[in-house]
Amino acid sequence: MQSERYIAAADLGTSKIALSVAKITGEDVQIIYYRETPSDGVRYSCVYNPKRAAEPLRKAIQMAQDELNIKILQLVIGLPRYNVRQEVASARMERSNPDSCISREEVNTLKKMAIDDYPVADESKETIYGAVAQSFSADDELVCASESDVVGTVSDCLEGNFKIFLGSLKPLRNIDIMLNDVGVAPAYKFFLPNSVAQSVLNEEEKDNGVALVEIGAGVSSVTIYRGKILRHYSSIPFGGKNITADIRYECGFNEKLAENIKLAFGACVPDKLQSLSEKIIQINDDETGSYEQLPVKYLSEIIDARTREIIDAVLYQIQESGYADKLRNGIVVTGGGANLVNLPNLLKEMSGYNVRIGYPRTRTFSADGCDGIGEMSAAASIGMILEAKKDYRLNCIEDAPLAADNAREESQTATQEPENTQQAPEAEVHQGELFEGEILQPNRDENQKKKKDGKGRLTWKRLRDKVNNTFEGAFDNTLGNLFDSME
Repeated sequence: MQSERYIAAADLGTSKIALSVAKITGEDVQIIYYRETPSDGVRYSCVYNPKRAAEPLRKAIQMAQDELNIKILQLVIGLPRYNVRQEVASARMERSNPDSCISREEVNTLKKMAIDDYPVADESKETIYGAVAQSFSADDELVCASESDVVGTVSDCLEGNFKIFLGSLKPLRNIDIMLNDVGVAPAYKFFLPNSVAQSVLNEEEKDNGVALVEIGAGVSSVTIYRGKILRHYSSIPFGGKNITADIRYECGFNEKLAENIKLAFGACVPDKLQSLSEKIIQINDDETGSYEQLPVKYLSEIIDARTREIIDAVLYQIQESGYADKLRNGIVVTGGGANLVNLPNLLKEMSGYNVRIGYPRTRTFSADGCDGIGEMSAAASIGMILEAKKDYRLNCIEDAPLAADNAREESQTATQEPENTQQAPEAEVHQGELFEGEILQPNRDENQKKKKDGKGRLTWKRLRDKVNNTFEGAFDNTLGNLFDSME
């Protein structure tokens, strides 16, 4: 019987922390816990205030531990999405035994050479987040597009071309400070665009050419795949939080109310709202007895203006990538900000590409009773777990959930032994490599060592539950029916 192990992952977003726990049995992935809670101390997906960021993460971990009866010692966590640049690098090696077939170990050695030899301008401010092999050549004659093509060939030398992704070092240090404050160790740090792609894209899309557009709260990003290889990544500092801010300042609401209104009534393309555009949202103030009225069409116009700016910036990034005319499978849009009604239609209209919504692929995992795990906002969490499970040694918890037949025995033992209040033991930091098809290997950095359901769609009922109860009750049912039937 295959042994069970557990992986805990935290997606630190600008507006929320998504904490998930998965039970891994062989190749089977079962999500046993997923919950989103408001974040703090995070801006543009970067931890800028470790002390403030630690508090909500600590509470999120405690809630998971209490519900699952486990102790989380390590976390898989994502690298910042913003302020990441890509550069081109290459490496060449003369083979000691040119008559033998090229092995995967030699390819891995070549990759490490490309990273180690790349000249980082200022190592005190910038670091390499990862690298992706773009192509290989052997004896200057045989050109191979991927690792699987070059492994097994025979040549005197081997040369590889790579995309190197670099980012600021300070956010990584802040992540370590935050986790040390919480009392958990970083198990892996993953480049999230690659993780999200593993969660929502299929092999045909990555092979034929696709642009994965992720709209988060503070950052929107573009990740382009072709030939099953990550070819381009870029990001912009705009997202769903900017839309909320526009509603807040234009209408004079507080941030919470503006966010709830956006979630419940937010839509792009006001001309396609049909009869909904004639409706009025009434917000009652229980303290003063007054009320305000907001036409749905006017709200949609506010949202539409900012959304078009974000899409324009995304399309500019696609054009600059050089792959604009090579995206046979068009665009896949995901992330919490993609929940706006009519956004896929607007993106298709403005870009001319085929557009689909990117939900986590349920064939890659199972989940029972985890609300929200099938939503677009959970894509990064699922992707990190799928990447981390490749390391068969990784186990992020101290105690597995107690079974019914031994719960009493554990309880008796607990009464006899003093409670263990020690901090988590030291653990190695594993920074996720981006090399295609490679089992994850530790990228050790002594300076970073620290103490150790289906595709749930955003329905009207779930949206309505998030809205302040100050909305006029009679309007709720009418608007709900209209939203469900709107094109």
